[in-house]
Amino acid sequence: MPVVYKGGRVLKRSFGRLMSILHRQSQVYINCSLKEFGITSAEYSFLLYLYKKNGATQDDMSCYLYIDKAATARAVQSLEQKGYVTKCKDQADKRFNRIFLTDKARAHKEEIWRRIRCWSDFLTEGIDEATAGVVIDTLEKMVERVEDTNFTKTLEESRHEKFKPSGQRKNT
Repeated sequence: MPVVYKGGRVLKRSFGRLMSILHRQSQVYINCSLKEFGITSAEYSFLLYLYKKNGATQDDMSCYLYIDKAATARAVQSLEQKGYVTKCKDQADKRFNRIFLTDKARAHKEEIWRRIRCWSDFLTEGIDEATAGVVIDTLEKMVERVEDTNFTKTLEESRHEKFKPSGQRKNT
């Protein structure tokens, strides 16, 4: 569905606007619901990743979460200071840090997951399973498309031409 413009204004049916609202409200929810654990919206995704892949490298987390290495390092350092993770050099390659959950992180795992699931439950309340499935499938397709695009290269190549999402440029 194309973004609709009227009189030079973007109308409310814009993917960017809707995703931005969901992202910001998700951050508010995460910050409030995990406050008693001292975990922020900037940190929780790393913790959830480690719940599935304990001992992952910082690089693994950066790549999977699409978060730059500096932000990953800050989040890991903060989680380490709060007692949720420990950092160890990889035995096979000392250039990498492996991140492990602490007993504190494992003790709170079920409650943290429960609170995160509450957000998903809230978002999908009143939406039938088939519709929710279509939304997830559509978002996954969008993510795949973004993952397959080098925006820096594409935008630099088309600096003086109009960028088209299909990656094709207008012939002049």
